[in-house]
Amino acid sequence: MAQDAQIDQLRQYLKQLTLQGRAHLLAELERLQLYGEGVAGADVVIAELRAELRVNGAGEGRQEPAERFFFEPLEPVLVDAPPELAGSGRISRGSLPTIWEWMTANLLRAMATDYIDKVKHQVAANNAHQARVLAAGFQAKVVKMLDDTLASPAGAEQIRAGLASYTSLPTFDDLTKMLRVLRARDTLARFAKALPTRIRKLEDAPLVRIRTLLDTVQVEHEDAVPFALTMVARHLKTPWQLIRLATKIAASKEASDVAATPYAIAVVIALDEIAEKRLALRKALKASRITVARDILVEIYDIEYALRVRIDHLEGSPWGRRLDELIAAVAHVVATEVTSIPDNLHHILDSRRLHRHQSLKGRAIYLAWKAHDMLYGVVHLWRRLTTPAIKIDSP
Repeated sequence: MAQDAQIDQLRQYLKQLTLQGRAHLLAELERLQLYGEGVAGADVVIAELRAELRVNGAGEGRQEPAERFFFEPLEPVLVDAPPELAGSGRISRGSLPTIWEWMTANLLRAMATDYIDKVKHQVAANNAHQARVLAAGFQAKVVKMLDDTLASPAGAEQIRAGLASYTSLPTFDDLTKMLRVLRARDTLARFAKALPTRIRKLEDAPLVRIRTLLDTVQVEHEDAVPFALTMVARHLKTPWQLIRLATKIAASKEASDVAATPYAIAVVIALDEIAEKRLALRKALKASRITVARDILVEIYDIEYALRVRIDHLEGSPWGRRLDELIAAVAHVVATEVTSIPDNLHHILDSRRLHRHQSLKGRAIYLAWKAHDMLYGVVHLWRRLTTPAIKIDSP
């Protein structure tokens, strides 16, 4: 009886929320639950919200046209991870509903209402081009307003508090990332259009081409480079190869020299990739999708191996410490979730089998890489020693 009374109270509370607010609450609860951050009683709340949305014929988390067109430039850098785990150059998809609701209700309420109405009219007329023009105009107004407000600590705190009134998740950082993407919207659009559809290997001519494109982004919008790198990673057949943008131009393979390059953030993005895959791994294991989990683990170990081989003295560096923490977290996920897997399937997740670089072939490749690096170092040193110094006569 007590539980029935609590459910009745819950229903009354949910009825006080707008339909959009209920959809956003549902999306947030499902996201927290998915990544192991669920709260007590969430199952009951989720069930009630789903039932309520079905009765009202609302799609769960469905964006209205004005919202969809506004956030369209962000699509290439969105990830299905909580804001605190989105990483560099990426924005949590789950932050968008909160940001949209806060903007349209508080930041530019009258302008937002006008924009929404005009986009609805253009969508009804099947004029997507004009809807995008309207979205670009509203984006410019939002960027101007946010830039002015964030210019002072008091303004930034006001925005942070405003977002906190809609969600307990840290969406403020995603809001500032959104600003950086929207400021560089045209530059990033040209960059994305110039990227090859698929990059099999990031070396030689493809590497030079991508670096040239990135140099343009850096000149026009330096703070947009992490997002451009995220776009590159999504075109790579092997995403960890993104680190070559830094390692290939570094003075040496020392972690400190790699960190000094303009595209050192590529290493951080590779580490973020492990963090994102850890979430996917947990999801696969919870759903008992063992072969999917195995493939994710192989990808994680491949990234780990590439980082440890391509960067010298990684241990002890901030990158190395984070890598160790991530691999430990991956091992914890496997150890925690493996209890729900039948005993006869445990061998599929045996790390010794998945660390394919520990095989005889893998060790041979490792030694070949090391020999190549040593030869490169000797040649580089020889050239330095044998190149005549240029004398400059004193005036």
